[in-house]
Amino acid sequence: MEKLVSIESEKRDAVIKNRIETSYKKLKQYCEQENFKGWDPYDGLNSKLFQSLPLIRSNRLARLAWIQLFKRLPLNLRTVTGVPKAYNMKGVGLFLAGYCKEYKVNPSDSIRAMILQLTEILLANQSKPYSGACWGYNFDWQARAFFQPRQTPTVVATTFISSALLDAYEITGDERLVKTARSACDFILKDLNRTYDEKGNFAFSYSPLDKSVVFNASLLGARLLARVYHYTGEDELKEEAKKSVSFCCDFQRKDGSWGYGTLPFHQWVDNFHTGYNLECISDYMKFTGDHAYEDNIEKGFDYYIRTFFTDEGISKYYNNSIFPVDVHAPAQLVITLSKLAKTGSHKTLLDNVLLWTINHMQTDKGYFFYQVNKHFSSRIPYMRWAQSWMFYALATYLFDDSKML
Repeated sequence: MEKLVSIESEKRDAVIKNRIETSYKKLKQYCEQENFKGWDPYDGLNSKLFQSLPLIRSNRLARLAWIQLFKRLPLNLRTVTGVPKAYNMKGVGLFLAGYCKEYKVNPSDSIRAMILQLTEILLANQSKPYSGACWGYNFDWQARAFFQPRQTPTVVATTFISSALLDAYEITGDERLVKTARSACDFILKDLNRTYDEKGNFAFSYSPLDKSVVFNASLLGARLLARVYHYTGEDELKEEAKKSVSFCCDFQRKDGSWGYGTLPFHQWVDNFHTGYNLECISDYMKFTGDHAYEDNIEKGFDYYIRTFFTDEGISKYYNNSIFPVDVHAPAQLVITLSKLAKTGSHKTLLDNVLLWTINHMQTDKGYFFYQVNKHFSSRIPYMRWAQSWMFYALATYLFDDSKML
């Protein structure tokens, strides 16, 4: 009987893997056909119509309302208001990271060529002038807390891109990539603002233009410092990373959760930013050998895995609401489980989440759409938010190298 159960389990696993492989190939074909260019949930201010209205364009509330309209409306206004498809450097970085995962398991000349192509795009599109290598988004962005002109570098974009360049370095041996990642550490250490606590620990700001405390953003900065420390052995990188991790862990709530940040309107608890926090703390420990935050990881992961996913495979957005089901959340589950080496112990949940996402959010053309809401869905093919994240996630699932340092 046990042997029969084992055979049935193997058959099920093979069917699921085949379904996910098919999804990955369809998505890859779509993204390559689009040359990795596309729209973004927050690119409304790139509208030629909006840019032609100077009085509205200069108004903070008008910018915020315009972006939210484009983000929330299920109809795609971009084609009629003149928002062009374009590269988003963070998206390009995620695609690069996904191709690197595939290459490490199934090396080929075509994948290597793609890695080289994406690497050159990233190196050629840095934001200047700053203290080190850095990247921003290809659109003006009005948030409630601050305004970011296009190409303003952020710690989020910079760290994802730098990590992808290090992935590429491990394949190509191109020394420029390590030097660029080390240079990005100078941007983090010298250009970002800091908010200190009474212990002398601190959070990095989101960008050089703001002083907000966003936990996942600061932890991403710490994660890159730790990873570069793994290459260079510079104590300063490890020490500054630890201060950021300690600051953010001190804000972890008793139930294991984190709010998005410290501002009054940043007190929500959501799925994928919780996953960011966990993977960053885990990577910090892996790259530095400092395992002081194991309890934070275990408590946070227990909250994350119990709170944000249903048995049927639906990824909740918030801790208290299923909707909207956002494509970023299932993608982050794959990555979080991989980073924390918990894929095997949660494989049934992971398979259910991916299959639900593929069945309900991937189109016949191969791309994934943005969100499923209770009464409607946004089927807009965002390149950074949906395609690059699902590409990276599916590559992680199929070519998992989480045991590699």
